[in-house]
Amino acid sequence: MSEFEITGRNKVKRMPERGHYDHETVYAIVDEALICHVGIVQDGEPVVIPTIHARIGDSIVLHGAKASRLLKYVGEGNQVCITVTHLDGLVLARSVFHHSMNYRSAVIFGRGYVIEDPDERREAMRAITEHLIPGRWDDARQPTPKEDKGTAFVKINIEDASAKIRVGPPGDEDEDYELPVWAGVIPVRQTYLPPEPDPLLHEGIDLPDYVMGYSR
Repeated sequence: MSEFEITGRNKVKRMPERGHYDHETVYAIVDEALICHVGIVQDGEPVVIPTIHARIGDSIVLHGAKASRLLKYVGEGNQVCITVTHLDGLVLARSVFHHSMNYRSAVIFGRGYVIEDPDERREAMRAITEHLIPGRWDDARQPTPKEDKGTAFVKINIEDASAKIRVGPPGDEDEDYELPVWAGVIPVRQTYLPPEPDPLLHEGIDLPDYVMGYSR
């Protein structure tokens, strides 16, 4: 199992036993998420921007309008930090101090560049579409030259990364286990409701299987 080198940049310092550095764990967290947050520095000020992403191998691809400040920043080769978090449960301890959350998070560092090659742009566009919902790329209309020209794509090569995961029940002080206070975990799950058709949808168009059974 390949792992990221542990550096001062990606090392999990708080609760290090929760840290994971293998590609499989980090990439699973990234791939499950529909949105990532990208941290940049603009005019000396930190800025964090949420955006849609997709992973291609050891890289993250982003897209948007060519005027996007995020894409311009990434395209100039600046260092960025990308984060993803999944909330899995609220952890209620017997003491206020030990309340917590069960979660899976990933932090990624890297530098990017503007994707200029037409084939690489097409691959990025397909990856982002399929990341949103697998099967959609081959079903929907492909981008026109005008749409393609108005869209910027960047690829960020992953240099360092780590994951941090908490699972399980609360951890109370030994003396607090005798307190008459309920303790445990409230599980949190993201669910997807039945699809709602576009009011302008023509009759006779069946709901695709990949939409009907959508889940992550």
